[in-house]
Parts: sequence; structure tokens; C-alpha cells
Amino acid sequence: MTTKELLYIEDVLGHEKYFQSKCRQAAAQIQDAELRAYVEQMGQKHSAIFQNFYGLL
Repeated sequence: MTTKELLYIEDVLGHEKYFQSKCRQAAAQIQDAELRAYVEQMGQKHSAIFQNFYGLL
């Protein structure tokens, strides 16, 4: 991989960690169970994306 590609992956990993964190924070504050479940599901998707990109390394 080139340096530029590695920097891109590093950025993506950082963004995905940020999105995971924000989804957890938002889900903790949501009272509606259906909406909370949806936000938690989004957090899980970001976690899966993180794992996929991390696997490239």
C-alpha cells in the first residue's frame, strides 16, 4: 500500500470510531425504544466497517 492509501485508511478508522462513539452517546439518551434500536444498529454497522478497514492492515 502507498503512504496515501494508508493515510486514507487511518482517516476512515478515525471517522468510524467517532461515529461509533456518537451513536452510543445518542442511543443512551433516546427514550423511544424503536429509535434507540435503530441508532444502536447504526453504531454496529460503523463497528463492522471499522473492522473491515482494520482487516486491510
